[in-house]
Amino acid sequence: MSGWRLLLTRSREDSQAMADHLRAADIFCSSLPLLDIEPVALAAAQRDCLGRLHDYRAFVVVSKPAARLLLLHLHSAGLQAPIQAWFTVGEATGRVLQSHGLQVSWPSDGDDSEALLALPALAQVLAKDRPRVLIVRGVGGRELLAERLAEQGARVDYLELYRRGLPAYGHGVLAERVDGERLNGLVVSSGQGLEHLHRLAGVDWPRLSRMPLFVPSPRVAQQARELGAQQVVECRGANAAALLAAVQHSAVPALSGR
Repeated sequence: MSGWRLLLTRSREDSQAMADHLRAADIFCSSLPLLDIEPVALAAAQRDCLGRLHDYRAFVVVSKPAARLLLLHLHSAGLQAPIQAWFTVGEATGRVLQSHGLQVSWPSDGDDSEALLALPALAQVLAKDRPRVLIVRGVGGRELLAERLAEQGARVDYLELYRRGLPAYGHGVLAERVDGERLNGLVVSSGQGLEHLHRLAGVDWPRLSRMPLFVPSPRVAQQARELGAQQVVECRGANAAALLAAVQHSAVPALSGR
């Protein structure tokens, strides 16, 4: 065995896929999902936006839930999405859109806003005169992406399709899971996942903050350090391959974080 015993905090489905990938490298994984996806009812302005997708030069879809809900709403309304100029932060989200015939680009060297903004295909769109860009997301998040797009001359709108809530866990469940399964590493896939980890830890955070914490990007790494995390490991991506590479290049802690 590798010695690593990780807590995965993505959705149950995503954590299972990641655990299967890591198990081949003899890495033990436990799952404690920290994000509940709650679809929001579309207001009139959002329904109008769906009907005007052809007004936009580019579309940025930030997550699989955003992609799935967008496709569901379009189908329910009998609407067709433009084929071209779709962008996603990660491959998994891009594959959801590709499966419905859309032409999608995503970065191959990271699952974050910075990697997306470096894509040549996106730069070509932004080179046009004040292009309109639609970001499809949950309520809140990815503000850096919108700011950078606006700095490059884009007119940015949001289509927010869901909220991310913290599942209703009992008091002390995080520390109990870490101790009971002798875990020695924590994994988060987003800034909001990190916030929920910190909130769920509660009074146990000073102890848990000493454990290695694997994060997907420099932005989330900075958030983690500001919260007091002492061993932050940047994975340069939220996918299983990026996590595995980071874990394999990190020393297994001598203690479990107790």
